[in-house]
Amino acid sequence: MAETAATAALCPAPTTAAPDCPLGDDTLLAEGLARVLACYAALDLASIPALAACYAPEARFRDPFNDVRGREAIAAIFRHMFAAVAQPQFRILRYWRTGQDAMVEWQFDFVLRGKELSFDGCSRLVLGMDGLVHSHLDYWDAASGLYAHLPLVGGLMRWLAARMR
Repeated sequence: MAETAATAALCPAPTTAAPDCPLGDDTLLAEGLARVLACYAALDLASIPALAACYAPEARFRDPFNDVRGREAIAAIFRHMFAAVAQPQFRILRYWRTGQDAMVEWQFDFVLRGKELSFDGCSRLVLGMDGLVHSHLDYWDAASGLYAHLPLVGGLMRWLAARMR
């Protein structure tokens, strides 16, 4: 799929570092983080290829449901997300970066069977000196974030949560 003009403007390609760029120069790291955050904030079905381009070819992506490697596998997760829920949107709440490591706090809003839902999570990103994401580990509570809203399983999850209080 080709990028749309709007996606290209929101998710510009990273600049190329000079071959003699010292390891301590983090311009590409800052640009890479800004690019991936912009892609998540503007994510729609048509912009999944632009998001996938923010990842290294063999990047790892792990969340409570997936543990995959490679751009195509990462793109498949987001295509499935758009098929499974309506109006998915990531809202970036805050982020910080130290060197190649970044933490991103976000809120995920979506509609499931006509009901507006959301949950909070965070992502640990490891950027390469090429400005691409090499590792993406998501942390969020699948029990309260999603399972609690599913038929049958949701009732069980709510009952277990009440018993543990």
